[in-house]
Amino acid sequence: MKYYIIAGEASGDLHASNLIRNLKKLDPTATFRGWGGDLMQEAGGELVKHYKEAAFMGYWKVIKNLLSIIKNIKLCQQDILRWNPDTIILVDYPGFNLKIAKFAKKRGFRVVYYIPPKLWAWKKGRLKTLKKYTDSILSILPFEEEFFRNNGCKVRYVGNPTLDSLEATLRRDQAREEFITQHNLSGKPIIALLPGSRTQEIRMLLPVMLSITEFFPDYEFVVSGAPGQDKELYDTYLKGKNVKLIFNNTYQLLLHSQAAIVASGTATLETALIGVPQVVCYKMGGGYLTYGIGRLILKSIKYISLVNLILDAPAVTELIQQYCSTKNLKTEVEKLLIDENRQAIFENYQKLRAALGQTGASERAARIITAQNA
Repeated sequence: MKYYIIAGEASGDLHASNLIRNLKKLDPTATFRGWGGDLMQEAGGELVKHYKEAAFMGYWKVIKNLLSIIKNIKLCQQDILRWNPDTIILVDYPGFNLKIAKFAKKRGFRVVYYIPPKLWAWKKGRLKTLKKYTDSILSILPFEEEFFRNNGCKVRYVGNPTLDSLEATLRRDQAREEFITQHNLSGKPIIALLPGSRTQEIRMLLPVMLSITEFFPDYEFVVSGAPGQDKELYDTYLKGKNVKLIFNNTYQLLLHSQAAIVASGTATLETALIGVPQVVCYKMGGGYLTYGIGRLILKSIKYISLVNLILDAPAVTELIQQYCSTKNLKTEVEKLLIDENRQAIFENYQKLRAALGQTGASERAARIITAQNA
């Protein structure tokens, strides 16, 4: 079988690479081509374009690079026609992938959407496209299965691949002393700062995260650098501060942290599954006005963090927009360091783990895909 896989971000590259490995176990003769990153390439996929060359985040960047985006879509479409795959697997990245789904399905290709767009939160108008131009949807969030099925989509919940990534990392658990020595840390208890993976997120969130460091002299703050971001971006904000920056070691950083301040996204789920008390932050320009508009757009959901969404309860504190301030962040981090509060968080994390089910999401997804190909 020939599989064409499209992933547009670092997380998609990771999950797609694990899917490739499991598909190869079931079909050793399978070949893979597509758009992704280093991990997909290492797993055996032939890259047409690296996601770093094709990902444009934020309205202004999209508008400024509109011609490049159109060229990339045409390039992808032409490459699909030339290579003529048996199955096209789309991984998240909805702005690009939904266009490819429509193109591919109209030309008779089989289209599988692994990690579908979060249409339960916003842009529900895309549901018609998803339903019409995909053969099946493989969901990684438990509540999504009912949502997509109720909207007429063919969907299966396969489990969450984050569990698999974490399991592999935890098997290589690094001793605290080794971690401290490797990164030249002080040995004080660590508070991890995860300001997101996108430039705009980092610019909005890292300054407010750093603004509370002076209130916690008995702790060491460590920033997790995002894949694809340059050190210089972080240096702009870290200058003059006794705060470390670590790249490519987020899971180990969390394993050795007492608490974390985390940008809304997949990292909130990873932090919870590792078992680190956290405050979730989200902020963009516009203050109260942006908050009001955002709440209108997201009026169908009560929470923004995956932890709270899955549990349908305020298990972790969310500081959104103008509420993401130095004062509020300081208060919430202080709460995270109190044993009684920590215990309540840990109990909710256990419920989260149970809700997600067992490991093996990539393997289950691969088995469904190969069975449908038979």
